[in-house]
Amino acid sequence: MAAYQSRTSLSSSLPLSRLSDSGKMDGTGSWEAIDWKKDEPIRRTVAHGFSRFLLEAEEAIKEGYGVVLVNTDEAGTLLVTNYRLLFVSEKTRDILTLGTIPLAAIEKFNKLVVKQTSGSRQTDKSSARRLLQVFGKDLRIIVFGFRAKTKQRRAVFEALLRCTRPTRLWDLYAFICGPSQYSGNNPRVRLLDEYFRLLGIRSHIQPSDDMIDEGSFALSNNWWRISSINSNYTLCATYPFALIFPKSITDEEVLQASTFRARCRLPVISWCHPVTGAVLARSSQPLVGLMMNMRSNADEKLVAALCTQFASLKEGRRKLYIADARPRKNALANGAMGGGSESAANYFQSEIVFFGIDNIHAMRDSLSRLREYLDTYGTTSSDGMSSYLRHGGSTWGGGNLSSMSTSVSSLGDSGWLIHVQGVLAGAAWIAARIAKESASVLVHCSDGWDRTTQLVSLASLLLDPYYRTIKGFQALVEKDWLAFGHPFSDRIGLPTLSGSGNMPLELSTTGSFHSSPIRQQPAPLTQPSGSSHTQSSHSYSPILLQWVDCVSQLLRMYPFAFEFSSAFLVDFLDSVLSCRFGNFLCNSEREVLQSRVSDACGCLWSYLADLRSCDGQSHVHYNLFYDPIKHDGPLLPPAAALAPTIWPQFHLRWACPKEVEAGDLDAKCRSMANKFSESDKAKDAAERKAREIAAAMESLTSELRNEKQLRSSAMHLAKKASKENAAIKRAIQSLGCKIHFSSTGDTTIDVEHYKTVSQKSFYSPSKREFERIPQPDEKSDLSVSIAVMPDDDLPTDSLSQICESLCPLRSPDGHCRWPEAGCAQIGSQFVGLKANFDAFDRLSIDDGYF
Repeated sequence: MAAYQSRTSLSSSLPLSRLSDSGKMDGTGSWEAIDWKKDEPIRRTVAHGFSRFLLEAEEAIKEGYGVVLVNTDEAGTLLVTNYRLLFVSEKTRDILTLGTIPLAAIEKFNKLVVKQTSGSRQTDKSSARRLLQVFGKDLRIIVFGFRAKTKQRRAVFEALLRCTRPTRLWDLYAFICGPSQYSGNNPRVRLLDEYFRLLGIRSHIQPSDDMIDEGSFALSNNWWRISSINSNYTLCATYPFALIFPKSITDEEVLQASTFRARCRLPVISWCHPVTGAVLARSSQPLVGLMMNMRSNADEKLVAALCTQFASLKEGRRKLYIADARPRKNALANGAMGGGSESAANYFQSEIVFFGIDNIHAMRDSLSRLREYLDTYGTTSSDGMSSYLRHGGSTWGGGNLSSMSTSVSSLGDSGWLIHVQGVLAGAAWIAARIAKESASVLVHCSDGWDRTTQLVSLASLLLDPYYRTIKGFQALVEKDWLAFGHPFSDRIGLPTLSGSGNMPLELSTTGSFHSSPIRQQPAPLTQPSGSSHTQSSHSYSPILLQWVDCVSQLLRMYPFAFEFSSAFLVDFLDSVLSCRFGNFLCNSEREVLQSRVSDACGCLWSYLADLRSCDGQSHVHYNLFYDPIKHDGPLLPPAAALAPTIWPQFHLRWACPKEVEAGDLDAKCRSMANKFSESDKAKDAAERKAREIAAAMESLTSELRNEKQLRSSAMHLAKKASKENAAIKRAIQSLGCKIHFSSTGDTTIDVEHYKTVSQKSFYSPSKREFERIPQPDEKSDLSVSIAVMPDDDLPTDSLSQICESLCPLRSPDGHCRWPEAGCAQIGSQFVGLKANFDAFDRLSIDDGYF
């Protein structure tokens, strides 16, 4: 599960480097290795050697050295910063994600003292262990052990008291850090963009800041219109600046209808079907009074206008369902405070349905019991003892079946899965009414910002495939959760602009769950007075966490329908709980605008987009199995398919990390996909190399072909030269000369002596004649020079003397007996000139006369 820990914890979102030797900690690796009798305080410079672990604008406030993380029995250094509680392991010299938690994600913490017993592993039986117990909103319980008499635990505890519950909104780390590189655009522009998409006008109109300032965003289609009546938040302080109403309802009627609903949260359209005209609307409870007899004509007209006429193929108005998310008895009990529920007789063609979903307090208690269950039966429990070793047994569950039965009943007692199933079933019912009957549905609870938001946004996710993409999921959260005023500051437990949260207008008539069996501790605990602190207020409740859990259940049922993965949902939840960004800091859009959060703080969506940018579509936020064509319509799960299970990637990541890692099929498929991608890249590289080699071979083949042609040409020239040499040899030998050929650098031929004749004649050209003799052409294939070695001087006036002295066919009177022979041309073609080797080839003296 190391992959999930490093990926999902914002406390370790930046690359971490090892500590240098100068930053070595005092702890030696485990609980037993620490000298618990050491009582002198440790004094060091704050954050000495740990600055590389800190984020931008993060500052260390207090440190504790030699601290033990009891969950894993690992020693290290504990730092309290202005953003988180950070634990650096002595063994790995790196951040340990289990012991590192953002301050805003801490629900409560307290000091404990464990008295030593005879069965304890502690060598010093007389001392007691000083513990600090931290409860996280992300379902982990962390326990740190400190040395006695060092006052480190007190310093860390007091630092947590100051930092976990700031009195002002501006003291949060999100404001200290600023937008940094994670700035975003105006969220109101993004809301208008989604409105334009719903009304089908986004293709030719783009929202902008100028459009908001000028109030020119009040556009409409055939059925619905965008109203600017709440642009100054005077109609409803917790609604967005722009609202969608039926086109037939005027702003005056809207103003009249607002007074009939709790906190003026009148019925408005959240989603509309682009073809059938059916709508999904939301509101708060009507103020019908104790006797349930109060009415409002404006409210009834507005609700009736949600049911537009059917198309021409059908007649009459469509049916209206009013879905009350509360149990019926809770709705009736709210009549004592002026609230209540509608009467079907007062609303045209309507039907009232109660979903029976409990309030925020039941959800908070349920999550707390689920956290206790996971901590008890996990492998990294906060008491340092895994479920394998409980009650001293050597096998699972202490060696008896009752422990397994107890774990099952403890999970059931938490009620968490039952609550999740209730929300899923309600959203599926709403989606089915709109998709199958083309009916309109109005959803509300008490104030219309908790259970109403859960049901409306989850039903929209089932109805609209766009919301099942990453971009659409962002638009859905910003529209139904942020713009419509889910009180995040109250539910997460943060300071608000007003200083006090709005309390929900609902009386609960259901009893709380019975406490699950208290798990046995390794030693009795004593808690001194004044040693505990609860960070969250009475309004804290994991409403958003529960909704994301529902989305994860749908992702499990329909793995091909969602572009985002379970890892994306985990990172999204961690980002919300950490309060590192400003998107979820206030209770309404109006407070966000007043505090200028969008300008002063970073944007969560930019941060998540930056995470995905490094890997593109191969990032863990993308679902490997997403197929938009397979599920291009609404998802309508049957009731039997809505049985939820534990969400391993979120619920079990701290309690059973190895088991989650081993059973994470998505991670394994992604690993296989990465290997396949790497193999595909290697294949492409090999193919490119093969193409390069083929091109090189082709080039070499062409060069070889050219070389062969040159060789053939050279051989041809050599043969020709050989023929020419043979012709020259025959020609000279035919003159009766004995010759000797020798190769020199100038390629010359020397004649050694001549055939003896009756009258010796010798010819040696004069210098002037030699200069008149044409020299061999540099470009000729062969240059031949014949040097005649005379016995005595010869006349230099005529070539005929040479012919007479050399040719035996010469007549006594000096005439040539063979005037047509080729040798008669020697004087002009051979002697001292460039040889005409074709003439030599035609010479047939040997055939005719010898």
